[in-house]
Amino acid sequence: MACALTQDFNLDCRDGVGGIKEVHVIELSNVTTITEASGVVTGITKATGKRFYKYTLIRETSNAEETITGNEQNGTIFYAQTVNVIFNKHDVNKRNEVKLLAQQHIIAVVVENNGSAWLYGKINGLSLNGGTISTGTAWGDRNGFTLPFTGQEINPAPQVDAATLLTLETPG
Repeated sequence: MACALTQDFNLDCRDGVGGIKEVHVIELSNVTTITEASGVVTGITKATGKRFYKYTLIRETSNAEETITGNEQNGTIFYAQTVNVIFNKHDVNKRNEVKLLAQQHIIAVVVENNGSAWLYGKINGLSLNGGTISTGTAWGDRNGFTLPFTGQEINPAPQVDAATLLTLETPG
């Protein structure tokens, strides 16, 4: 059977931490090749002159998740991906960039607080089809952007190796 199980899992050490610290984004159309083996991305080729843009995030505000969605009767399964990004401070630079993000299909490399990096939207991209831009009400409220990027893929997000992560901001 091609989908036979292959390994055991032991109880891990309690050394994990939640959340994401940064997200790197690029237009889906500006990625020409992704090299992946066994769930690990070892290379991303970008169109000439194009690069990923890095958004540093506020601690404990943003996250990424995948929902496994299957249908027993149809024999199908896919992974619904969501990358929730929070930007504080409503300003014109962020407004203009968010407008451009909403007009694109993007690929996102999410860097977790534990240092692991994962590629979302590998084949079909992620879209910004909702979200909010808010002034807040009380002085302590968020003034800024809540942006849920969503997509659907046939495989879960692959991990991005450390060497590839270092090349994201270098133009292709």
